[in-house]
Amino acid sequence: MSKKHSLLYGPYLLWTAAFILIPLLLILYYGLTDHNGAFTFANIMEMGRPENLKALYLALLLSLISTVICLILAYPLAMILRGMQLQATGLIVMIFIIPMWMNFLLRTLAWQTLLEKTGVINNILKYFHLPTLNIINTPYAIILGMVYNFLPFMLLPIYNVLIKIDPNVINAAKDLGANDVQTFTKIIFPLSIPGVVSGITMVFVPSLTTFVISDLLGGSKILLIGNVIEQKFKQGNNWNVGSGLSLVLMIFILISMAIMQKYDKNGEGAAF
Repeated sequence: MSKKHSLLYGPYLLWTAAFILIPLLLILYYGLTDHNGAFTFANIMEMGRPENLKALYLALLLSLISTVICLILAYPLAMILRGMQLQATGLIVMIFIIPMWMNFLLRTLAWQTLLEKTGVINNILKYFHLPTLNIINTPYAIILGMVYNFLPFMLLPIYNVLIKIDPNVINAAKDLGANDVQTFTKIIFPLSIPGVVSGITMVFVPSLTTFVISDLLGGSKILLIGNVIEQKFKQGNNWNVGSGLSLVLMIFILISMAIMQKYDKNGEGAAF
């Protein structure tokens, strides 16, 4: 049996090594060496430059705002879906999943077309003689793009946990005299914490590291830390500094993963 098992997980280990471990080791190598291959912390210390700190702060701020908005929108919707019939629930969940089958870049370009000054939304507003929107190339457009692209990653883990809650537990709380607010605060929400933490992590991490959304909806005028790292690799061809900044950014990712592991040890909030 052990030989059969090794044959089964062998390709997975090969895939993990080729596309996860080796790239991470390369980032670690370039981040801790200079152009001559000598060991240095200078690349990591580049994060202390004012422009890089500003990009990191802005990325953290917009990521937190987007994560909170996604949570506010996703939790009530997940509660509604939990109380609906199975067929209707499957249809609505499918509506949220279908856009994820489309290319991420195309989805973001679509919002650029909708939000630009001569875009679809403003043309409709002009037709009805209403004030036009001027949010393209602003942080608001970036937040909108983050919420639109990452909302399913908040909804699905929460919904996945809520549907696993035994209805008898809720009925028992009501039989013991708990009202709707008490039932939610004492029973439903505590049991849904693994899904909430998983959803927060799945939204916060890609929001923090994104550069496509800020590039397209921010008009390259608003630099997040992801944009700075992209420029180091692509425009400056400086893999060492880009890798050093990536290592600093990885610290926030590891912290998020540690928090998720603490509150979702059994993987109850897994959406996929």
